[in-house]
Amino acid sequence: MTTKTTSLATLNAMSVADFTSTLGAIFEHSPWVAERAAAKRPFASVQQLHDAMADAVRSAAEEERIALIRAHPELAGKAAVRGELTEESTREQKGAGLDQCSPEEFARMQDLNQRYNEKFGFPFVIAVKGHDRHSILDNFARRLENRREDEAKECIEQIIRIGGFRLADSVQA
Repeated sequence: MTTKTTSLATLNAMSVADFTSTLGAIFEHSPWVAERAAAKRPFASVQQLHDAMADAVRSAAEEERIALIRAHPELAGKAAVRGELTEESTREQKGAGLDQCSPEEFARMQDLNQRYNEKFGFPFVIAVKGHDRHSILDNFARRLENRREDEAKECIEQIIRIGGFRLADSVQA
């Protein structure tokens, strides 16, 4: 998804299965988002498509939203170290400089990941575009003070932002 690969007209004409397959990675390991948005076609704009996907996420059952949050990798976590991230997550984390953490920053990230997961039961999610590792660490520490309900909502909104960035990279009007 590094270049605009699919036109909106093509997406509007696809079967639900092909639409879901094409856009299934927009929301990390959660093709159900694309499948539900497909029912709202045709889309007149990429923004309208993103809005339909965002609506699918926001209207999902709480268990589905928590599963969507849990589908995201930890930032600079074990999966990143092992090279197990999706292509999209790898590119996004690298773009924010998370692959260039100093040993101290990496240790702090690991500590924050552990504390965050213990407190909330899901990984910290932030749309890293426009952030660097310093602002990510600051957000991480600040959000660790939130209540679980507020943090789950924040993660969902961050996931929706990530989806918007990914759509902009993969769909042309």
